[in-house]
Amino acid sequence: MISIKELLKDTQIKSNYFAAESYLKGDFESGLIENINGERVLAISDICLDSIYAGLNNEVGSSAGLVLFKCGVWWGKSFYRQFAEEVSSHYQQSLADIRMMELSQCIQQFWKSHGWGLITLDFDYYQQGFLIVKIVQSPFARPEVLGNEPSCYLEAGMLSSFFSNLSDTKLHCIQTSCESLGANCNLFVLGLAKRLEPIQPLVENKTSHSDIMEFLDKN
Repeated sequence: MISIKELLKDTQIKSNYFAAESYLKGDFESGLIENINGERVLAISDICLDSIYAGLNNEVGSSAGLVLFKCGVWWGKSFYRQFAEEVSSHYQQSLADIRMMELSQCIQQFWKSHGWGLITLDFDYYQQGFLIVKIVQSPFARPEVLGNEPSCYLEAGMLSSFFSNLSDTKLHCIQTSCESLGANCNLFVLGLAKRLEPIQPLVENKTSHSDIMEFLDKN
């Protein structure tokens, strides 16, 4: 007969590891912010982000988006490694063994606690090979910085790298809707680069997200 001790151990509900009130701590006098493991966390102001975007726009022009995307890919790889180590340690199992619902909740809180906005994963097109990511209140949506186009290139690169590592499949990411252009949220489509390549002209022509997904669903 199984003991009560073992039963409670097996059904114990893990706490929300990335909850901001417990994951982050700061010292206002020194201006130091650390996470639960004592690692330093950098807070960047809106003015700093605007200056980075504007500086890149002035230095490399139309290639600014590509530079930001590449930086995001590098950044996303580092953050995935941190995420995987912390979540695996917290749940005492590999990411592959964690239930998708729990993993999705960890990703949502991870994004929120780092100040990157509220993220939602949409699996409606999963069978067709695409993952839709919705983010609201993103700090990377900088209005009128890169012109009349979606501006979350840094975030798109992060998502591409993060989910490529998570799925062990090289994925590309294209933003189809942006708060900087008046949309109520930022929408990103992740999938194989070859399959996403045809929708880039649609994004440039300001085709709606729903029409883009209808196109992908048929091709």
